[in-house]
Amino acid sequence: LHTTVRFLRKTGTEHRWLERHLKDPFVKASKQQHYRCRSAFKLLEIDDKFHILHPGLSVLDCGAAPGAWSQVAVERVNALGTDPAVPTGFVLGVDLLRISPVEGAVFLSETDVADPSTLRTIQSLLPAGKVDVILSDMAPNATGIKELDHQKLISLCLGLLNLSQSILKPKGMMLCKFWDGSEARLLQNRLKEKFQDVRTIKPQASRKDSAESYYLARLYKGK
Repeated sequence: LHTTVRFLRKTGTEHRWLERHLKDPFVKASKQQHYRCRSAFKLLEIDDKFHILHPGLSVLDCGAAPGAWSQVAVERVNALGTDPAVPTGFVLGVDLLRISPVEGAVFLSETDVADPSTLRTIQSLLPAGKVDVILSDMAPNATGIKELDHQKLISLCLGLLNLSQSILKPKGMMLCKFWDGSEARLLQNRLKEKFQDVRTIKPQASRKDSAESYYLARLYKGK
């Protein structure tokens, strides 16, 4: 009986998730506009408002799988050179998971961005060894324990901030996802030490019941 109840609960939850997913306007739009997932619209919305991606910029997309943010970045920085009137940018994506190719982007699949050897590989691939923008939609494997998952994600973001000291150009930008929790202020303060402008963004494309937000850090103070 208990097994049956658990099964029914699970199936009910999955059914509600599927129903919400199928009705989601961003899911529909992603299919219509050929983006790999709905998260593309989070970056599109942020970029439309804050103009972080321009033709000619170099972009590092961390946690790139399945590739939707890289698709947006390729378009916005003119990585394919489709507009000859503006500079051509560069997009490099990294993820622990395998990423199917996206035209105009270079991917390091099944690669840990936190591994010291990855930094050397990234620098060897980047034009001039540096980037203008670091994007991170990274998330750890969820345990279901809210505070633990929050701490793990903050730790990933702090690691990325350390990485930025080696590869981010002066006045560069960093956009990173975080989940609400006790250590969000710690990450915010660390970003404020390194960037002149730090703000919190909750895109409309983020689901209302989601704990996720983004820190947009602009004007990197580094050398």
